[in-house]
Amino acid sequence: MDPQNPDVPEDVFADVLKQITQFVRSKVVPRELDIMNSDSIPDDLRRQSADMGLFGYAIPQEWGGLGLDLVQDVEVAMELGYTSLSLRSMFGTNNGIAGQVLVGFGTEEQKARWLPGMAAGEIVASFALTEDGAGSNPAGLRTTAQEDGDGWTINGSKRYITNAPAADMFVVFARLDPKPETGNGIAVFLVAADSAGIVVGVKDAKMGQQGSGTADVTFTDVKVGFDALVGGSGDIGYKAAMTSLARGRVHIAALAVGQAQRALDESVAHAAVSTQGGEPIGNFQLVQAMIADQQVGVMAGRAMVRDAARAWVQNTDRRIAPSAVKLFCTEMVGKVADLAVQIHGGAGYMREVPVERIYRDVRLLRLYEGTSEIQRLIVGGGLIREEQKLNR
Repeated sequence: MDPQNPDVPEDVFADVLKQITQFVRSKVVPRELDIMNSDSIPDDLRRQSADMGLFGYAIPQEWGGLGLDLVQDVEVAMELGYTSLSLRSMFGTNNGIAGQVLVGFGTEEQKARWLPGMAAGEIVASFALTEDGAGSNPAGLRTTAQEDGDGWTINGSKRYITNAPAADMFVVFARLDPKPETGNGIAVFLVAADSAGIVVGVKDAKMGQQGSGTADVTFTDVKVGFDALVGGSGDIGYKAAMTSLARGRVHIAALAVGQAQRALDESVAHAAVSTQGGEPIGNFQLVQAMIADQQVGVMAGRAMVRDAARAWVQNTDRRIAPSAVKLFCTEMVGKVADLAVQIHGGAGYMREVPVERIYRDVRLLRLYEGTSEIQRLIVGGGLIREEQKLNR
């Protein structure tokens, strides 16, 4: 994609973004308590999301998607982040870590089989990477894929897999057994969810993000054809995982900015009318200081997200910037959410107040797509290695 000429022209994208903003603010925000209390996305919101093209907004137009590049993607993510994060989670994997594996590394036949259905919302893809002992670092994978006469046999277990209870297809990362002579031996497979030998566990009970279903997934002698191997090669699995996760980190950072903006807006609205001793608490300087800190974080995060997205599209930084922006924004939103609860006082601790839900929901952002600690290692280690190369 030419960074100067994205598939979706800016005037068209402006209309798309406006529609998404209106949908989030007028249709989803009023249903947030329903989503939280039922731990599910209402069917009508799912249908509206599909009709708007949200299941495939980052999938190329040739496969039925909207074809938004990452610069446009983050603007959408900041709007989607304004409401319950579980809405975005419903179609986020199709557009992000699962869909981008197919877009970037799949064969033409694999793209034709899966992407149109994903873009239409008819297929829910699930990214099956995380295991006990292999979360932020895929090098610890224990799931195996053994070649047999007709294809591959997959065995192993995955944990905390988003959309697993509703998945139609799993993007499964496995270690080739025996390990090939070259490469790291990590491959990625496209596995239909109704394949014999797949067992999806009980839906996880989580601290936050109610409405987003995660579960363990076990693969026992699951047979797939040779055409299930992404890209037709066993050498690209690790690269596909790392590339997809790095792109996803910029997207997650944008979601964090959206949630931080919502927490800030809730804080300002509360402080302007809630009184203490007959005076609005927003008139108190210490409350103003907390709101100022929130605003600074939101503004810095938004600028950083946009800068990192441009660097990705222009292919000038696809390693340091994604980790740096994910680290900053997910840590930032945690602080902004904490201040929001403080500004609300006792009300902020009540289950049906928006900032209480935000406080719980954003905690996960520091964990998936690589923990904050992993991001620090990528950023710090990457900068040191670059300097050492210059000194050789």
